[in-house]
Amino acid sequence: MFSSSKSRYDLPQNKSFSKSHKYGKSTSSFSKESGVSKRRHEPRRRPTTATTASTAESPNNLTSPIVTLVIGQEQRIFAAHENILCASPFFNNVLRREVMDSQNNKRIALPDEEPEIFSSVLEFLYKGDYYPRLVHNKRQNTWEIEQPVDDGRGSVESTVYHHGIDGELLKDTVIYCAAEKYGLDELKRVALRKQGLQSGVQASTILASARYAYANTPDTDSKLRAHYLALIIRCRSTFKRSGTMQLEMFNGGSQLFFDLFVALCNHVDDISSASNTPRSDRTPRSGGRFF
Repeated sequence: MFSSSKSRYDLPQNKSFSKSHKYGKSTSSFSKESGVSKRRHEPRRRPTTATTASTAESPNNLTSPIVTLVIGQEQRIFAAHENILCASPFFNNVLRREVMDSQNNKRIALPDEEPEIFSSVLEFLYKGDYYPRLVHNKRQNTWEIEQPVDDGRGSVESTVYHHGIDGELLKDTVIYCAAEKYGLDELKRVALRKQGLQSGVQASTILASARYAYANTPDTDSKLRAHYLALIIRCRSTFKRSGTMQLEMFNGGSQLFFDLFVALCNHVDDISSASNTPRSDRTPRSGGRFF
């Protein structure tokens, strides 16, 4: 389970889990009291997402041509202003070489994208966030996710069905990976913060999402990957009894498990070092605190 919605959120340090970077307590996401849900996840019916762009704050962006986007295996149709899409380096490059269709409209097909994920990406491009929004609690200096209201969108779930793996993944992880693809660094930060505020996620979903994260981020990524390493180590009492964890490690095929091994070794080294160091001389690693 991820940290509670009241927990402080700080991004992990931008370093990889190499020999020179020992694993200390992550300040990025998961509280010490966090656990992992052992409940079987029952997918619920998801609300229909809007397929047209919302009103942008900058009126100048709303005067540009409309681009048609065909998303996913179901070929859902989205429409967005060209200037809005060009905030993404990915779409900027695509639109430069895109030819007009018979109606003089530009058309982009993304058959491997999930419509629900793309809807959130598009909402971010127009509004700077996606539903449900992040809210900063100034009194406690924490980030929270707004309470859903009955606005016709239905319930909000932390997971999304992904056709590529034929299973459930954490929605914010998939959005983070989409942001990586589209070159939207701020969306990556927003998605990572939101994921740190989720709770009650079953172990199998976390492992599937971690594997997806590793498959869809570059080796230089130290944010989302570190996020999952911190969670698995913190909730090791649950994961070491998980049949899914055993099966995932047996199947291998991912850098995830070597990184996890290195992080665990560094964690043990930190504990050993801390036990042999007077409390007054202990210095937290990377700005964090000891477990």
